[in-house]
Amino acid sequence: MDAGHDALQSYVNKWLAAQPAQRVALAFVDPARHAGHIALAALEQELLAAAYGIREPHVAATKLNWWAEELAGAAESGGRHPLTQVLFDDERTSRIDSERWLAPVLAAMAQLEEGTAADFSAQLAAASQLHGALAALETAWWFGESASPERAARVAAIAHLLHALRRLDDDAERDRLPLPMTSLARHGLRRDELRRAGPARNAAVRDQLEELMTAWREAALLAGPLSVFRAVESHAGERLARRAAGAAEPLQVLQHAGPPGGLATTLAAWQAARRWRRGNAA
Repeated sequence: MDAGHDALQSYVNKWLAAQPAQRVALAFVDPARHAGHIALAALEQELLAAAYGIREPHVAATKLNWWAEELAGAAESGGRHPLTQVLFDDERTSRIDSERWLAPVLAAMAQLEEGTAADFSAQLAAASQLHGALAALETAWWFGESASPERAARVAAIAHLLHALRRLDDDAERDRLPLPMTSLARHGLRRDELRRAGPARNAAVRDQLEELMTAWREAALLAGPLSVFRAVESHAGERLARRAAGAAEPLQVLQHAGPPGGLATTLAAWQAARRWRRGNAA
């Protein structure tokens, strides 16, 4: 087996482990023809893992600094990382503004030590910095620089806030909590109570889910296309939020949901792929 291929596949596998619904999407995005599309999704996962998965800010900053150097020099060097090697070997790279590659890394660095947001609007705005930059890069890659990233940026931020909510137990000791301050105050929740099930926590989680579902409905009215991967992520997240909001123990539903799949996910992927191909043919 080729060592380079194995290294690349390991990063793709990490992305699929984080987003199992994308296995359905891959049926509509041929890896042989669109290796860069998949490498970009895996790169996004690497940047998110550095931004959110490393608890020590200085360690995360070191990792992100490495990515900044890698992406800044990849156009000339061809890249050292298996993902950047695939991406910068693709002719699409020459049509994308160079600043788009660095914008997600800079946004990730800027939010490393952010605290808990005051309310949902502030929470969404904060998430939009990093996830909006990632969505803008993705939209330019899939659809060209002229395509609006507005809708993709919004659904990316919303999907992240849902993911953060699913990790409420794990992140209850972090500076940046998955629930905004207004929600904690409204339901009389202390930080140490976020790990324990109870009526107040259930109500706070349900309120957050209602905010997310409203944001998803509003996002559907915004301009711009969604990549196949972004559409599948958004579809799966919105369905899960709706199901959890109607449950007696909403956080339990979020945390123990099985891998998204089935006919609905396949249909969402197929529709997104059809729109993508039509847009590229236009």
